[in-house]
Amino acid sequence: MLTGDQCQVDIEFTDEYRSQLPSLIDKIVESCEKECTLANYDSAMIPSKESVIEILEDLKGLLFPGYFGHQGLDPYSLRYHLGNEIHHLFEKLASQISRSIRHECRRLHSLCTLCVDRGQKDALAFLKKIPYLRQILSGDVQAAYDGDPAAKSLDEIIFSYPCILAITVYRVAHELHLQGIPLLSRIMTEYAHSITGIDIHPGAKIGQDFFIDHGTGVVIGETTEIGDRVKIYQGVTLGAMSFPKDPQGNLIRGKKRHPTIENDVTIYSNATILGATVIALLMGVVLARTLTRPLQALTQAAHNIAAGQLDQQVAVKSRDEIGQLADSFNTMSQAVAHANLLRKQMTADIAHDLRTPLTVIGGY
Repeated sequence: MLTGDQCQVDIEFTDEYRSQLPSLIDKIVESCEKECTLANYDSAMIPSKESVIEILEDLKGLLFPGYFGHQGLDPYSLRYHLGNEIHHLFEKLASQISRSIRHECRRLHSLCTLCVDRGQKDALAFLKKIPYLRQILSGDVQAAYDGDPAAKSLDEIIFSYPCILAITVYRVAHELHLQGIPLLSRIMTEYAHSITGIDIHPGAKIGQDFFIDHGTGVVIGETTEIGDRVKIYQGVTLGAMSFPKDPQGNLIRGKKRHPTIENDVTIYSNATILGATVIALLMGVVLARTLTRPLQALTQAAHNIAAGQLDQQVAVKSRDEIGQLADSFNTMSQAVAHANLLRKQMTADIAHDLRTPLTVIGGY
């Protein structure tokens, strides 16, 4: 325990530490000037994460009126309430879209004089999609109720299910993504990811009546395509198998690298489906087309080698891990066939020597 004398601090004593702050500030400023990746002080205003989250909260009130935001609505006050909310939301969304576009223009060293106009135009275009979003989200809520025997009501699902929050944010972000608006869609889906544990890239394409049961740990990649009436359990990963690079070693972007899940498929917990695989439901059996066919070809070729047909080669149709496995298999098959050829040659030579008369050998 400190005594009263020890608690008394001399001003000159604290100056010893405070005097070091200016040099520390100089070093931080110097690091900002050298490293542009982590600093944004010399650029156009970027979107505000807090404002984007506020927009999402406002949108929830429009997509689920009476559930979120102002409650106690009736048929007489609904029009006034929605009209007031739409006007405020238009201003907020247009501002954040304009900031996103201006920031992108500066980042690409170009000058955009129409950022404000485009912000308002894109904000209006998005708000026109709210009736569509309400319709498709209604199907998602119903799918959750139909797919979960523990659900007691639609109200319970809307209020409490993390999948509904994650899917709602995804549906909103996906429309902004389709409009080509930078930054906003990723801010939205990563916000939902941080509070639900469900990671859905806004570029993914997801059909109607989508349900994620439990949800924690679900990952849905950018080029994933999901059909209608699909149900996914917790821990499912729809990811990329490999990341192809250009000759300079940079990642090649914009290519299909995630699975396609067709209509009426259920994927159970902790399943991992990687690459441009097509998962379909056929006669009650889930089929992984682009994954099982190459593996079946490799399996058949291995059986043929075991049966003595050593000249087996498998067609290489991709450059992912399956293609690399086929390459390695073909190399192994060639080595086995060559070793077998050498074995046959050695056997023939030994047999020839054994058939040669000793008198002939003695003549040497």
